[in-house]
Amino acid sequence: MSTPGRLRPPAPEATPAERDAAIDERLTRLETVLAGIGRVVVAFSGGADSAFLACVASRALGPAQALCVTAVSPSLAAGEELHCRALAAEWELRWQTVETAEMTDPRYVANGADRCARCKDALMAALAPVAAAESATVVLGVNTDDLGDFRPGQSAAAAAGARFPLVEAGLSKPDVRALSRRLGLRTWNRPAGACLASRLPYGTPVTAPTLRAVDAAESGLRALGLSELRVRHHGAVARVEVAERELALVWSRRAEVVAAVKAAGYEIVSLDLEGFRSGSLNRLLRSTPPASGSATVRAGDLPAR
Repeated sequence: MSTPGRLRPPAPEATPAERDAAIDERLTRLETVLAGIGRVVVAFSGGADSAFLACVASRALGPAQALCVTAVSPSLAAGEELHCRALAAEWELRWQTVETAEMTDPRYVANGADRCARCKDALMAALAPVAAAESATVVLGVNTDDLGDFRPGQSAAAAAGARFPLVEAGLSKPDVRALSRRLGLRTWNRPAGACLASRLPYGTPVTAPTLRAVDAAESGLRALGLSELRVRHHGAVARVEVAERELALVWSRRAEVVAAVKAAGYEIVSLDLEGFRSGSLNRLLRSTPPASGSATVRAGDLPAR
């Protein structure tokens, strides 16, 4: 029992051996979850989370029981399909693509607060026949840190039968990056990605020309050496978010930044001084309650497996 008024000594830091053991234990938990699921179809976008899940599933279950599928649509940034193809060849994944049809859904195009759910509806509709042919379960690379933001697509995917092995194994984003690095995966430090439609404020219709403009602007900025960024579309105005560590670089090369973004068709280029924030447009939803049935999945909402 501690003496009143006296501070407890700080807990000793974990040794390197203890940290390694903890990481090994997290990987074992994930492998156990995957073994319990059996045959899987991995929704493989090429980001740090889905790439890690694809690689571990292929190694733990064997390629015959783990098919990795990349969804192709206008909301996929240029070069991402080639990136996934390269990873699949490098890691010897069984891989294919499917086309999704979210652009044919008026609810998706309208870009309401449930847009992400409509996108996941289209993804699951495209993956369902693939999973049926494989006698497999669709799995997504959602981690525990993803559960704190407004992401109605998680609920839509779960309702359609998808499972989230990283969440079931209790893995956070830092866990995914640490384990990816331990496994030698070059995606371990890949900047967080999201579909191009996430750059449009809710209520702004999703159109192919708008998505191409966002993609061109972001590609132009990456060509300047910027890494973690978003170009938020506000009509003729592009609001540029970059990591705080890169704000000085943007300012020092602002003429090139402006030229790159204007070349994509924007008339005004603004720099967001708060820096990059994943899901920053969700702030606009705070004054408007999400639509019924579009709540984000939370760890306690997942069925016991």
